[in-house]
Amino acid sequence: MSALREIEVVMPGGETRRFGELAPGAALVVNVASKCGFTPQYAGLEELHREFGPQGLAVIGMPCNQFLKQEPGTDGEIAEFCSVNYGVTFPLLAKGKVNGRRVEPLYRELRRAKDPGGSAGVVRWNFEKFVVGRDPAGDGRPSIVRFRSVVEPDDPALRAAIEAVLPA
Repeated sequence: MSALREIEVVMPGGETRRFGELAPGAALVVNVASKCGFTPQYAGLEELHREFGPQGLAVIGMPCNQFLKQEPGTDGEIAEFCSVNYGVTFPLLAKGKVNGRRVEPLYRELRRAKDPGGSAGVVRWNFEKFVVGRDPAGDGRPSIVRFRSVVEPDDPALRAAIEAVLPA
């Protein structure tokens, strides 16, 4: 199992779990915010969760307040907002940091992935997406495909990346 799958993530309420427990197979990890121009993407993320969840995809959101303080609420307020406004049923992690000091360990690893333009590094904005697959090379490292915020959940390239990491 990949070291990424062993990373501990913090759930609302402070409980820690291994990333691999939340996503034993394929995953779509997204840093989310409730007061962002991209917030309506929650609806599309929920659609992906409902469509591909039964095939082994775990959609996981991590609220982040680092970009113009667009996620000011508590974990409970965020969960309620997502449920009431977008019908979100996929898991949300506790609010955390995707860049800078005290970056969440999961994002320290995810940021190594390159986007289609070849850029890795810091998360640039809310709703960046990381498609995490199994270990295709057998070297302990999962495949990770990165998409920037402007890529909508129904984008054909994102859907193709998800379909590529699902079990046959």
